[in-house]
Amino acid sequence: MTIRMTRRQALEVGGMAAMGLALAAGSSAEGEGDPGKPIRAGVIGTGNRGKSLLGDMLMIPGLEFPALCDINPGNLEMAQALLEKNGRPRAEGYQDGEEAYLKLLQREDLDAVIIATPWQLHTPMAVAGMKHGKYVGVEVPAAISYEGCWELVNTYEETRVPCMMLENWSFRRDNLAVLRMIREGLFGEIVHCHCAHSHDCVDHWFFDSEGNIRWGGEFLIKYNRDQYPTHSQGPVLSWMDINCGDAYATLVATASDSKGINAFFERKFGPDHPNAKQAYKQGDIVTSMVRTQRGKTLVINYDMQLPRPYDNRWMIQGTLGLYDEPHNSVYIEGRSPENHTWEPFPPYQDQYDHPWWKEIDKNAGAAGHGGTDYLELVKFFEAVRNKTQTPIDVYDSATMSSIIPLSEDSIARGSQPVVCPDYTRGAWKTRKPTFAV
Repeated sequence: MTIRMTRRQALEVGGMAAMGLALAAGSSAEGEGDPGKPIRAGVIGTGNRGKSLLGDMLMIPGLEFPALCDINPGNLEMAQALLEKNGRPRAEGYQDGEEAYLKLLQREDLDAVIIATPWQLHTPMAVAGMKHGKYVGVEVPAAISYEGCWELVNTYEETRVPCMMLENWSFRRDNLAVLRMIREGLFGEIVHCHCAHSHDCVDHWFFDSEGNIRWGGEFLIKYNRDQYPTHSQGPVLSWMDINCGDAYATLVATASDSKGINAFFERKFGPDHPNAKQAYKQGDIVTSMVRTQRGKTLVINYDMQLPRPYDNRWMIQGTLGLYDEPHNSVYIEGRSPENHTWEPFPPYQDQYDHPWWKEIDKNAGAAGHGGTDYLELVKFFEAVRNKTQTPIDVYDSATMSSIIPLSEDSIARGSQPVVCPDYTRGAWKTRKPTFAV
C-alpha cells in the first residue's frame, strides 16, 4: 500500500525544523515561584466537567478563583454557588457572548486558566490563553484537526507559555505503577500495546435522557473517526516513550458501519423517533493501528455507541512479559510462579506504587475519578507555582489529539496508511522522558 502525505502535512512536518533544538529548553518562564503566594486561576466552562474540576481544585491549598466564564447563566451560577459553599468569595463572572472568555483572559490577576468547554472550542481558547501569558490546562481533546494541533505547538514555541491537555488517565494509580515496572525493565523491551476507550455514551453524553441531541452528538452526524482517543493513549505515550525516544510514524484506521445509535433509539423511543431515523456518519467501532519510528505497534479502539460496561482494555507487551488491565494481571518470564500463567497485578501495584500517589492527601480519594483528577491538577498547579514545564506538554497533547484527524483521513481513503505529523520536528530522537520521572 502507498503511504500518502498531503502537501500541507509535508510542509507542517518539515517546516521550521531548526526549532527542534529549542524543545529541550523548556518554558522561558522556568524558575522558582513564591511558595507563599496564592495561585490565581480562572475557569472557562463551568458545566458538568468544569464544575467537577472546580470542586477538585477547591481541595488544593493555595488556589484562588477570581474569574469564571460560561455563556450559560445556569452553569455559571452553579459554579458561583460551589465557591460560596466552600467559604470562598464569588468570582467575577463572564457570560456575555461567545467571546466572553477573551475578557477573562485579559485580566492581569490570573496565573492560569482551566478550559472545560465543547471540543471545538478547546484550541482557540488554549491558544488565546497562551498568548495572554496564562498557563493553560485544557480538557481533552486539545485539538480536533491537524491545523489545531499545529496551532497549539506553534503558539507554545512563540510564547513559551506551557499548555497541558488534562488527560487524567495518564495519572491513574495503576497506570503509573505499570510505568515504573516498564522503566525498571520488568517487561523487557516494549514491542506492542493495545488500548481503547470503551464507554457507552449514547444515553447521557451524546444525547440526554429525553433523547435530545447534545453538542457531542453533532459530531456523530458529521464525522467518521476516533472522536475521543486521548483516554486510551494517556498512559501509553509514557509507556512507549513516544516523543522522547520514539514517535508515531504511520497510522491505518478502519470503521464499522453505524448501527448502535439507531438501534438504541428504536429500543427506547420507538422506530418513529427522529434520532432513530437519523443517518450517522460515525461508525460504532473505529480501530486505528499505529507503527512507530522504532518499529513498535499500537492498536487504539474507539467504542462509544454500543451497549457495554466501561473498559479501557490496556495491554502492554515486551520481550519478557506483559501487563493486561482487563485481567488485572501480569505475566513476567522467569519471575511469575507458573510458566505461561497469569498472576494478579495488585501485589505489583503495591510494590511499584508511584511516589506521586504516596504524596497526595489521603482525602483525595473523594475527588473526581478516585483522586486521579486531583493528582493531575496538583501536578499542573505545581508547574504553575514553580514556573516550570507541565507534566504533559504541548507536544504530547498534540500527538494524542492528532489521532482524531489521522483516523478520519485514513478511513476516508479506504483505510490507506497516512503519515503521522511529528510535532517535535525530529527532537524525539534526543528528548529524554520527563513524565513522572
